[in-house]
Amino acid sequence: MPTAFTRVLGSGFVTGEHCVKNEALSKICDTSDEWIRERTGIEQRYFVEEGTTTSDLGVRAARKALEDAKVSPEEIDYIVFATMTPDYYFPGCGGLLQTKLGLANVPALDIRQQCSGFIYGLQVCDALIRSGAAKRLLFVGAEVHTGFMPWSKQAFDLITDKAQGELPKDEHDFNTKFRDRTSLFGDAAGAMVLGPTDNPERGLLGFVLHSDGSKAESLYVASAGFAYRPYVGGDTHIKEARYVPSMDGRTVFKMAVSKMPEAVHEVCQKVGVTVDDIHMLIAHQANLRINEAVQKALKLPDERVYNNIQRYGNTTAATIPIAYDECRRNGKVKEGDLVCFVGLGAGFHWGAALMRE
Repeated sequence: MPTAFTRVLGSGFVTGEHCVKNEALSKICDTSDEWIRERTGIEQRYFVEEGTTTSDLGVRAARKALEDAKVSPEEIDYIVFATMTPDYYFPGCGGLLQTKLGLANVPALDIRQQCSGFIYGLQVCDALIRSGAAKRLLFVGAEVHTGFMPWSKQAFDLITDKAQGELPKDEHDFNTKFRDRTSLFGDAAGAMVLGPTDNPERGLLGFVLHSDGSKAESLYVASAGFAYRPYVGGDTHIKEARYVPSMDGRTVFKMAVSKMPEAVHEVCQKVGVTVDDIHMLIAHQANLRINEAVQKALKLPDERVYNNIQRYGNTTAATIPIAYDECRRNGKVKEGDLVCFVGLGAGFHWGAALMRE
């Protein structure tokens, strides 16, 4: 039987070093601030300096969460790390973060559920704490998406204002092929420190999670996998930039705007509350148009929905902890409030979680 319930002890987040506004992307491909805002709601995103890794960002966010929780690194007895952009194909980022933080040889688990990684990871964290396997757990969601970008060093220097000038036309045209995806992503990390509580009315209350692999190729990376020999895919994959995510935007949109509201209703029914009881909905920040459609389907007013994709872009496993940390710090989520997390990502994987602050 469960011996404890799970609560958030502290949170924190960081972004990449370079703020890149939409206008900057027009230097390297055929796009504009208006084109990006109309389709995604994004105004800017952050990119890391070359050499900064996903585990590096995870460490920075973890330190903020530990400080907020007033928990020392020595007290952490489990690590869960969610990302789809690990430093290496293997090992995962959990052990790298453990070493960089100077932690003891505690278990480090890696979660690979892409944009729904933080919700899946929360359920894993909850199970570990409820079972007594962990008492002070560090949960990190971090991404360095710039590894997906098919841009030259000159292009990166142009958008980060390190250089002036123009790209060759053929390079500019090549970059334009991927503008619908490369304009979406940002580099960032969010973290939570989780621990037990004996109050069953506080903390994480319930989850619903689902998967459907039948539409996997509607959102996937068509390279760097063991379907190929060698697994990196060879020169053709590099030349064609198959390492950039391939996306059927219409299918993704339809899945998200139908499955996410369904998951919210399902988790509310499971816990014994209604959508009207939710004080704050924090959805994965993939596209503002998706989140607006989800909000409309759930009939929630603006003051009970939080979006920050405008400032950070899609940071995959980091979007929910970043939004949650901002809500805590700006007073939009207060003690006793019912918070709902919801998201859908590649796989497809989707789900929702309820938490009483």
